[in-house]
Amino acid sequence: MKKDDLTAIFAILIAIAIGAGLAWAGAQHGWVLRDFPVMYWCVAAAFGIQWLVFIPAYLFKTEKFYDLTGSLTYLSITLGAISLNPHSDLRSKLIGSFICIWAIRLGSFLFVRILRAGEDTRFANVRGRFWRFLMAWTLQGLWVTFSLAAGLTAITSRPIAMDVFAYAGAALWLAGFTIEALADHQKNVFRRDAANKGRFISTGLWSWSRHPNYFGEIVLWFGIAVMAFPVLQGWQYATLVSPLFVTLLLTKISGIPLLEEAADKKWGGQADYEAYKKRTSSLVLLPPRAS
Repeated sequence: MKKDDLTAIFAILIAIAIGAGLAWAGAQHGWVLRDFPVMYWCVAAAFGIQWLVFIPAYLFKTEKFYDLTGSLTYLSITLGAISLNPHSDLRSKLIGSFICIWAIRLGSFLFVRILRAGEDTRFANVRGRFWRFLMAWTLQGLWVTFSLAAGLTAITSRPIAMDVFAYAGAALWLAGFTIEALADHQKNVFRRDAANKGRFISTGLWSWSRHPNYFGEIVLWFGIAVMAFPVLQGWQYATLVSPLFVTLLLTKISGIPLLEEAADKKWGGQADYEAYKKRTSSLVLLPPRAS
């Protein structure tokens, strides 16, 4: 067995262990179904759905349903958690609704994008490698678990009346969702214009941030965490790692660093691109700096 395959197996085991830890933390004081906390069932489903879809994906060497599967996992787990909670309240239903709306919009957007592109270049060297491809699907299960942790814990725990945290969190989510959706729309319109082929977008929200869609994504998950906060008890507070994980993932691991590297290779050295980078915030929406 090759070294990178062993590394992939190790990563899969670590992902499962972390997911189990989050499930345990979120399950404290949560509702129980057939002697198991609902949180356990939800996290098990997060990984199980990925592994089920991995089978045909590996057999047909395709990743076209990767992002769509992630979105469907968010939907199925969230709806399942709400339906399994015998005391589901307005806060839980709002959190669940927000997550489902986000998953439907982003999932359909990414699915249409990959159908147009034909392939996802992230998987070019792994779709034919069993353990590395399985690792990618397993990590998506962990991504779903991390992102949902705080919101899912609130949905599967005690009901709490609406308060300032619920309304403030909802406002944050609405702001983040609007920013993300608008940024994606503006970039989509820009790319559809043949005159912009080979160019980078620097208009609309993209004139205030080089990655406004990621900023919106981070803000909306902080909104979910704020809404969930009053419900949490004891070890459940560990699930507040959700928005921190999203922030770390997008700013340090698979988001901005990869896109910035690709953009620098494509447009680096061009006067207009270098000027754009100099005047425009990397993430947070800020007025363009003076040249």
